[in-house]
Amino acid sequence: MKYLGFILFTVMTNAAAQLMLKHGMMSLGSISFEGTNPLLKLLQIVFSPWVFLGLCTFVISMASHLYVLSKVELSFAYPFLSLAYVAVAVFAYFIFREDLNAWRIAGIAFICVGTVLIAQSGRGTDEDGTKVASAPLQTSEFSK
Repeated sequence: MKYLGFILFTVMTNAAAQLMLKHGMMSLGSISFEGTNPLLKLLQIVFSPWVFLGLCTFVISMASHLYVLSKVELSFAYPFLSLAYVAVAVFAYFIFREDLNAWRIAGIAFICVGTVLIAQSGRGTDEDGTKVASAPLQTSEFSK
């Protein structure tokens, strides 16, 4: 639980990047590769301000995620990234007026419950991520 702040920072920067990319693509309007060099069109998209800022935010998010992975188990840290779906859905509702119907809300609730259950699984570890209460199972113990 010591690295929960870094995990949540990763989640929020990931969600922020998605929102910036969406805003950037909306500001560009409909994209068509007809009659233009696809590479030039791609560069135009990538270097538009909001898209570029979103991509840079993704880099920050990934750097944070790499730090987290150096400190905690992947099976603990990775499921927290699903909270980015929750943040994106909620912020997209308020910023872009996207639909947030009952099915999406139910899905968000399931994601939150699952993430809480995963967070509870991390309580049996000390600060360096090693298990406190029990020794790990050895391969020979599976056959007993």
